[in-house]
Amino acid sequence: MLKTKKFDVVDYLKTEEEIEAYLNAFFDDDDYKYLPLALADIARARKAMTAVAKAAGVSRTSLYHSLSEDGHPAFETIAKVAKSLGYRLSLVPVSKLADKKTKNRIKTKKTKMNV
Repeated sequence: MLKTKKFDVVDYLKTEEEIEAYLNAFFDDDDYKYLPLALADIARARKAMTAVAKAAGVSRTSLYHSLSEDGHPAFETIAKVAKSLGYRLSLVPVSKLADKKTKNRIKTKKTKMNV
């Protein structure tokens, strides 16, 4: 019989680059409702849930609930969790994001063309 293992994204978040790409994917897709889950995954990947809960000023159990699919964390909690993981939430004008994406596309094309 074929044995399978339940998929857990934490198994694939081994480096800071992988974690950053994972977190940025939520912002690139404008899919913010899953941000709490992503932060929980990052905390689990770093084996830091207890430290994150302490920094956010909540119990570990409360943090697990807040960052679950059924949780509805306050913005302040999200900001504190992000900060404890080494991130800062900020607002950037959409026009700057569009400019950055355009520059990245041009840079990528030049790299592919060996320019």
